[in-house]
Amino acid sequence: MTETARAFLMFVGDAEKALSLYEKTFASAEIVSVERYGDENEAMKGQIKFAEMLLGGQRFILNDTPPVHDFTFTPSMSIFVDVETEVALDSAFAALSADGKVMMPPDNYGFSEKFAWVSDRFGVSWQINLPAS
Repeated sequence: MTETARAFLMFVGDAEKALSLYEKTFASAEIVSVERYGDENEAMKGQIKFAEMLLGGQRFILNDTPPVHDFTFTPSMSIFVDVETEVALDSAFAALSADGKVMMPPDNYGFSEKFAWVSDRFGVSWQINLPAS
């Protein structure tokens, strides 16, 4: 068996909304699979038990969990996305920062042409980068 590593994004009821946002925001995003809770878990019925998404060739797992944990997302884990154009960066920034938190607004910080860091409305941290040409 070959080892694989994937980022795992856990939500408390917002996995489907997050998956939709990411699919609309990034051209390379692709929903690979979605499995929902069924009758075996009445409290979670219809929510995402396990979903897999591709983004920039990387696989991500998303799921909904009951609100039993004493934690949420932390910006110390972030998804770093290189984009091809300034328009793509600005578009992703606008979509992900809506109702979220801007940690570094779009600007040239000296290490790339343009960069932004946001926490989306679900608490997932995104670093969006336009590499220097």
